[in-house]
Amino acid sequence: MDELFSRQMPHSSEAEQAVLGSMLIDSRCVPDVIGVLKADDFYTKANADIFQTIYSMFNFSMVIDPVTVLEQMKVEGVYNAESSADYVMELMNITPTAANVKEYAEIVRGKSLLRRIAEAGDEISGMATASEGEPDDILEAAEKKVYALRADRTTGGLEPISKVLVEVYDNLTAAAERDGAMPGLTTGLVDIDNYILGLNRSDLILIASRPGMGKTSLALNVALSAAQASKKTVAIFSLEMSKEQLCMRLLSGLAQVNSKKMQTGRLSDSDWDMMARAAAVLGGVDIRIDDNPSVTVADINAQCRRVRDLGLIVIDYLQLMQGSGGKGSGSYTSENRTQVVSDMSRMLKITARELNVPVLCLSQLSRANESRPNKRPMLSDLRESGAIEQDADIVMGLYRDDYYNKETETPNVAECIVLKNRRGPTGMIPLRWDPEYTSFSSLSNREDE
Repeated sequence: MDELFSRQMPHSSEAEQAVLGSMLIDSRCVPDVIGVLKADDFYTKANADIFQTIYSMFNFSMVIDPVTVLEQMKVEGVYNAESSADYVMELMNITPTAANVKEYAEIVRGKSLLRRIAEAGDEISGMATASEGEPDDILEAAEKKVYALRADRTTGGLEPISKVLVEVYDNLTAAAERDGAMPGLTTGLVDIDNYILGLNRSDLILIASRPGMGKTSLALNVALSAAQASKKTVAIFSLEMSKEQLCMRLLSGLAQVNSKKMQTGRLSDSDWDMMARAAAVLGGVDIRIDDNPSVTVADINAQCRRVRDLGLIVIDYLQLMQGSGGKGSGSYTSENRTQVVSDMSRMLKITARELNVPVLCLSQLSRANESRPNKRPMLSDLRESGAIEQDADIVMGLYRDDYYNKETETPNVAECIVLKNRRGPTGMIPLRWDPEYTSFSSLSNREDE
C-alpha cells in the first residue's frame, strides 16, 4: 500500500529547474526553449507558472530577467510572497550552465510525453472497464488518443536554407543517377506517368469521377503496376466492393478474359489457361486487401504502420469512410459531413507524410456536372469537397463520352483530366477503356500497335 501511494508520474525536477534557471540567467535561451516546451510540459505547478510568465513576456517583447519576471508574476496573480523570490534565486543558483538548455528541455519534454502516455493508458483502461459503447468504437477512441500523442509532438521548425540546399543537392544527385527515369512508382500508364512523374512518396493523389466511369478499375490497374514494378507491398482498402470482386477484376484485366464470362462460368479451355497464367502473376505480387466497409483513417494508419515494406496505399473511396465518431456518430447534416470529409482528407495527407508513401484515394463527384452541357469534371465538382482539393497534391478526373452519348465518335476512349498537379502541368490524357476486362491502357501504345 505504501508503494502504491509513493508512486509518482514521470518527471525530472532537476531538468525543469535547470530549464527555468537557464532562461533567467541568459534570456537568449528563451526562443530555443519556447520552440520545444509548453507550460503543461512542466510537472510542478510552480515551474509551470514561471514558464508561462516568461512565455507571455517573450510574446510581448518584454525584458526577461529575475526582477522583471517576479514583477510580472505579481501582475498575473501567480506570485507567492513566501517563496517566489527565494525560489527564483534558487533556480539560478542551482543551474550549472545555460549552455546545455536544449538538453534540459529535451529531458522535460520526454518526461511530459511519458506522462501523457500513462494518462492515455489510464483513460483507455477506464473506457474498456466501463464497457460503455460498442467495442469497435472504444477501440477507435483508443487509437485516436494514441495517434493524438504523436500528432501533438512539436515537429518541424525553421531550418537554415544552407541545410535545405544540401538535401536538395542530394535529391538532384539521385535524379541524375536515375538518368531521366521517373522518380515515383509507375501507374502502368505511360502518358499519366509523364504528366505526374509517377506516384511519389508523401503525395495524396485523388481520382474523382461520377459513378460508372471506371475509377475503381483505374485504381486497380495502378495498384497492380506499382506492385509489379516496385516489388513493394500495396495496401488496398475497399469500402464498396468485396475483396473477391476486386480480385476478379484484377484477374479479368490481367488474363484478358471477359469479366461477364468469368461471372457466369462459361469459360473455354483457353480462358482457363490464360487465367491460370494471370493467377500465377497475381500470386507473385504483394497486394493486400481490406474490405471492411467501416474502416477509418485511424484503422488505415494503424494497419499500414505494421507493413514492413509498404509502397502504396489505395482507398476506394473517401466519402464512404467513417468519421472519427465511428458508427455511434449518428446522422450527419450536409455541413458537418463536409467538415468530416475535409478532416479525413487532411488526416490522409498527414498519413502519407508520416508513412512516407503515396496515398491514392478515390472520390465521388457531385451531380453538378449533370446539369452542364460540358459534363467533364471540375475541381468544384468534388462532393463534400471542403479542403479536399487543398490537401491533395494531384487531382485527376475521369470522363467517358460514351457514357453520356451512345453515338459518340470516340467509343471506349476515356479522358483522364489532370485538374491539379503540384509536380507539373494540368491537362487531358486520353486512355483506352476496355469494358470487357474493366481495365484501362495507354491509347498511344494501342495506336502504335
